Amino acid sequence: MSDMIFFSSPWIGALVIFGLRVLNMTLDTLRMLFTLRGKKALAWSIGFVVSLLYVVLLTSVLSNLNNPLYIIAYSAGFATGGVVGMWIEERLAIGYVHLQVISPRLGVVMAQKLRENGFAVTEIPARGKDGMVSLLNLSVRRKQVLAVEKIVNECDQAAFVTSEDVHPVSRGFWRT
Repeated sequence: MSDMIFFSSPWIGALVIFGLRVLNMTLDTLRMLFTLRGKKALAWSIGFVVSLLYVVLLTSVLSNLNNPLYIIAYSAGFATGGVVGMWIEERLAIGYVHLQVISPRLGVVMAQKLRENGFAVTEIPARGKDGMVSLLNLSVRRKQVLAVEKIVNECDQAAFVTSEDVHPVSRGFWRT
C-alpha cells in the first residue's frame, strides 16, 4: 500500500499522478459549484470521488518523496485542475445572473430590443454623475448572458453593465 501508484518508469508514474490530480481538482472545482447551487446529491457523489483520489494520490507522492517528478506532477496537476474546472464551469453556466445596465441615452430603445428577444426587463429612470440615465434590471440564466450583452452592445456601446449571481426565490419571469 505504500506504493499506490508504482510504475517501472518514474515518468509514467509522474504522468499518471499529473492526470489524476487534474481530474481530482477539476472535480473538486465542480463539486464547489454544485454545493453553491444546492445540488446536494451531486455534490456528495463528486466529493466522495475527490476524497478517494486525494488519499490515493497523496499517499503515492508521500511514499515516493525521493522522486521529485511525483512532487512536481502533483503540484502541476493541482494548478492545472483548478483552471480546467473553471473552464468547464464557464461552459456549464449553471444558475442565474442579475444584470444591471446603465445607459445614458438609449435605455428605452435597449429595453424594447431586449423584450423583443424574450427577456423581462425592468426600467428605472435614474440620475447618474452627468444627468439622467436609464437603469435596466434583468435576471437571466447564465447561459443567456452573452445574448444580452450582444443586444446591449448593439444598442449602446457606452452602456455600463454589471452582474451578480442570484438564487431565484419565487415567481417572476424566467425565459426558457
